[in-house]
Amino acid sequence: MSFGLVQAAYVAASVLFILALGGLSNQEKAKRAVWYGIIGMGIAFAATVLGPQVQSYWLLVTMVVIGSVGGYIVATRVEMTGMPELVAALHSFVGLAAVFIGINSELSPSAEMQSMMMAVEMLESNAGAAGAVASILGADMMAQMGDFGALIGIHHVEVFLGVFIGAITFTGSIVAFLKLSGKIDGKALILPMRHTWNIIGIVATLILLIIYMNGGGMWALIPMLLIAFAIGAHLVLAIGGADMPVVVSMLNSYSGWAAAATGFLLGNDLLIVVGALVGSSGAILSYIMCQAMNRQFLAVILGGFGGPTGPAMEIEGEQIAIDADGVAASLDEADSVIIVPGYGMAVAQAQQSVSELTRRLRAAGKDVRFGIHPVAGRLPGHMNVLLAEAKVPYDYVLEMDEINDDFPETDVVIVIGSNDIVNPAAQEDPNSPIAGMPVLEVWKAKQVFVSKRGQGTGYSGIENPLFFKENTRMFYGDAKVSVDALLQRIS
Repeated sequence: MSFGLVQAAYVAASVLFILALGGLSNQEKAKRAVWYGIIGMGIAFAATVLGPQVQSYWLLVTMVVIGSVGGYIVATRVEMTGMPELVAALHSFVGLAAVFIGINSELSPSAEMQSMMMAVEMLESNAGAAGAVASILGADMMAQMGDFGALIGIHHVEVFLGVFIGAITFTGSIVAFLKLSGKIDGKALILPMRHTWNIIGIVATLILLIIYMNGGGMWALIPMLLIAFAIGAHLVLAIGGADMPVVVSMLNSYSGWAAAATGFLLGNDLLIVVGALVGSSGAILSYIMCQAMNRQFLAVILGGFGGPTGPAMEIEGEQIAIDADGVAASLDEADSVIIVPGYGMAVAQAQQSVSELTRRLRAAGKDVRFGIHPVAGRLPGHMNVLLAEAKVPYDYVLEMDEINDDFPETDVVIVIGSNDIVNPAAQEDPNSPIAGMPVLEVWKAKQVFVSKRGQGTGYSGIENPLFFKENTRMFYGDAKVSVDALLQRIS
């Protein structure tokens, strides 16, 4: 395949990727948008493999087979509850790829780059070497000699930034995976002078960049790599559980910028476009979620989950339990019901049972809707994906801003495995770590039933006054078992 045909295929793939990204903003168009992305990636892959620059086909085919088999196994075995940590783990691959490509470019630069560096070195060491340089480069490239120094400098910056961003993405994604999978504590790790250490790391990186630009080579690149690994891990370790959806989105953005930097390094226009799309969309999504949590983006990525500024508000009352018969009786008398799903629904895989409960209540003439908080679950859009998987109609699912005003006129609210997103302390306790965070105001409904495994404080470790309010009853137990018990009592 000629170079021109490869570029044309890249343009077509870029258009399909843009259509895919635009379609994902609407749930009804999301399935078609995914197919746009699949077709675009297929075109991009075929054009790259059949392009003139590929030589070692046997090695490429071997890697493709290994990657395809591994991807298929992971995709078929990981359940929806494991998607947040899977996404975090996949981001680490992008970061590691950027690191390897950058180091490889330093160790084995392209033939053209080698020629330019050799020519510049010869001219700098011997002004009379112009003839030898011309024989190496040719007359056409010799005429452009004045630009070679700038091109080499740009190349070095591309290598350095690609490795730096990739290293931060790699270790940050690994820590995010470990936190989301419960392999390490989800609470924020606050080290003494943590901001000072980050600043020292950045300053050291800038010094190493100067050294690298002046011929430092691997002696500057490797120390920077180690510093970037430490910064990436430290940034995510300092972020607590309540901010993990923002972290996943942020790492998505980092992986995009790492891919874009790699695209500049390789001279691959498609990789630049795709990286810019992923990087910018991830950054915008992170900003939107921070707005939804009333938090500053820089405060999240640099400071982690906020701590209280004073003693927490004392909670009065007690948690009163209720059984399935009591909940079923209230649902039988209710005319309007709002269901608020959270990560507990994902863990219990209760979405199919919740969908069936919705169908039966709707069949009985009741108005049943879902209230979705922007950061519900541990992944952006986590609850929307689960409900779509359970075939809950899209028009039943409303965002927080669309449904919050309806709670005072709602007869029953069922909260399934949520804590922070329905916590009134965000409005009532100025010393709460989530003070000022917009939440679903479920406590304003006539009755609230909270499906919860036990009396714990949840992933972020914050006590919830909702559980102690007079109109709240605790429906303890596994979410799927609890909802199935309701289904036995609702025809």
